Amino acid sequence: MFYPKLSVVTVVFNNVKDIERTMLSVINQTYHNLEYLVIDGASTDGTLEVIKKYREKIAVIRSEKDNGIYDAMNKGLQLATGDYILFMNSGDEIFAPDTVERVFSTSADADIYYGETEMYDENWNSLGRRRHHAPEQLNYCSFRYGMSVSHQAIYIKRSIASPYNPGYRLSADIDWILNALKKAVKITNTKMYTAKYMVGGMSKKKHRQSLAERFRIFNQHYGLIPNLFNHLVMAGNLLFYYLKHRRTND
Repeated sequence: MFYPKLSVVTVVFNNVKDIERTMLSVINQTYHNLEYLVIDGASTDGTLEVIKKYREKIAVIRSEKDNGIYDAMNKGLQLATGDYILFMNSGDEIFAPDTVERVFSTSADADIYYGETEMYDENWNSLGRRRHHAPEQLNYCSFRYGMSVSHQAIYIKRSIASPYNPGYRLSADIDWILNALKKAVKITNTKMYTAKYMVGGMSKKKHRQSLAERFRIFNQHYGLIPNLFNHLVMAGNLLFYYLKHRRTND
């Protein structure tokens, strides 16, 4: 039976409203070969007190100032000891209590497992599936028209996971996944929802800066000319999506 150790990392800073919900989605998993690490950025709003309620079920609690979300995620990556790594940051959830168990039952010893993500607003009302659907076959080229698999819905073998690039402040997760996809040989589509994602993070609040950073990342991975063409395709797809849904709403 394939029973690898999974390291789940939650990064949080001053999010007492949502941290417990995220933590319970990890702690209540039916899969028991799981290591949980919580990296807190020296919260002052009561977040740390909530975290400590569950200290017996958390392998690592680290609370200290950091240089941003990806610095904190790198700390989690460095401390993790599992065969696979999953980032489930504060506000998001593993989809269901048996999700991890089902993910690893789909295939043995894949380099990457991935699935779909359900979106939620800040009041935790479902917004349905992401606009970018997970592709049938995920590979290095799958992101050229956008982030087709969310960060919360991808399990990566730790041996192929490189550190996050601190030069990116808002979209380093895209670069991180692409670097892993370059190294991956066996990639498994779980064909199920694996995560719940709360919209409205920093990349949404600083949308223009995030888009500029993504453009740089895609330039690096795909080249300038192909990236320009791909962005024209993305613009067309986005226009079609909004026109279609406006007609539906009308």
